[in-house]
Amino acid sequence: MTVPDPGDTTAPPDLAASAVSAPPGTGSAASSLPRAGGVLGPEHRALSVGIVSVVLLIAFEATAVGTAMPVAARELNGIPLYAFAFSAYFTTSLFAMVFSGQWADRSGPLAPLATGIGAFGAGLLLSGTASTMWLFILGRAVQGVGGGLVIVALYVVVSRAYPERLRPAIMAAFAASWVIPSVVGPLASGTVTEHLGWRWVFIGIPVLVVPPLALALPAIRARAAGPADPSAPAPAFDRRRIRLAFAISLGAALLQYAGQELRWFSLVPAAAGVAFLVPAVLGLLPVGTWRAARGLPSVVLLRGVAAGAFVSAESFVPLMLVTQRGLSPTMAGLSLALGGAAWALGSYVQSRPRLEPYRERLMAGGMVLVALAIAVAPSVLIEAVPVWVLAAGWGVGCLGMGAVIASTSVLLLKLSAPEEAGANSAALQISDGLSNVLLLAAGGAAFAALGGGAVGAHATAADAATGSHPAAFVAVFLPMAVVALAGVWVATRVRVPVR
Repeated sequence: MTVPDPGDTTAPPDLAASAVSAPPGTGSAASSLPRAGGVLGPEHRALSVGIVSVVLLIAFEATAVGTAMPVAARELNGIPLYAFAFSAYFTTSLFAMVFSGQWADRSGPLAPLATGIGAFGAGLLLSGTASTMWLFILGRAVQGVGGGLVIVALYVVVSRAYPERLRPAIMAAFAASWVIPSVVGPLASGTVTEHLGWRWVFIGIPVLVVPPLALALPAIRARAAGPADPSAPAPAFDRRRIRLAFAISLGAALLQYAGQELRWFSLVPAAAGVAFLVPAVLGLLPVGTWRAARGLPSVVLLRGVAAGAFVSAESFVPLMLVTQRGLSPTMAGLSLALGGAAWALGSYVQSRPRLEPYRERLMAGGMVLVALAIAVAPSVLIEAVPVWVLAAGWGVGCLGMGAVIASTSVLLLKLSAPEEAGANSAALQISDGLSNVLLLAAGGAAFAALGGGAVGAHATAADAATGSHPAAFVAVFLPMAVVALAGVWVATRVRVPVR
């Protein structure tokens, strides 16, 4: 999950995404939160620690799994399907996001959050025990259902339990949760992968599910359970939106499949994917999203542009370092360790009250940094360029992502009525997840077309470096840098003009 992102993956990223962001530092996420009268005040302390612990789990999963992924794909003879291992997560999360939004608006965020964490762990176990690449991808799809349920439910918790003045701080706290996992995750995952095998990375993480559940669920039950207006009748599930959510997931999956096959026959699933996807997207996202209408539509669009470009590029960084520069999985993961702290710093900066009047400029500047980082990444394909250039450049990109992703979350909740928080949060995450799927499909197709799949299933890192084609990686990174540059313009349209 790139929550970005809770995500991030979402992200990330979000989550990853992910998806939300925090103060710099090397201590725990909780220690970086404001105390007196803030998110660690007596009224919010238990809830804040609980939901930050959930994000901490998501962050550790994202960094650990990303490190083990190249080895898993190689051993399962699945390098040509490498992009599917990431996009399957985002594809199923699209449906889960819409369902979670309606579920949370109807009966509160407690049930979707608990169910989502359970599905998240089940997907990890399925991937960790997979005997083929397609079973591995199925596990990632189940994990995506859990991730989609969790990230929207967390947004609803923030909307209901925290006043507007505290929301930037809790968003920043979410990103602080990524600092320690971004350093410890790759090191632990790489060590386990090299000495015990990649499967233990996936099988071991579900053990971490229990502590966040024990911390978060009682606090959510006390502070944010039930519908937004208990006196009003519970709203019925919008079956039309659920059908559209299924269509958007199916359409995205068909496009991803078509992009990987690269045959004339692939035009059939590609056309079917577009037929499912276009009306579903128009029905689920705010009117005007695709033309960057000012206000909420541009906030939703910017989230997709930023997350899609960054996550799609980052997905290929460990594979590039392992196959082209001969790095171990541990070192490949650690080359991105600076990103967690930089992302947290960017999120912390956006949470400063004095910068609120300049949020639009901050977001535009963040997108410039993202585009720069993605454009610099493939320079390490040149043997004379040291790997630390990529590590430093990626840190710059994460700084920009921290400011942009957290700002889109803050603006979305500011522009949403309490009873609309679930639906609008789902729209934000749909934009995030859908752009990840589509851009991963495009990047995966380019990667496969230029010989990226030449990395043998049982090849060593040194063998892979001589057998694969550096141009395949360039074809992934440079178009994503162009997409990120387009986000600079979208960022100028996130505020509604004052009349």
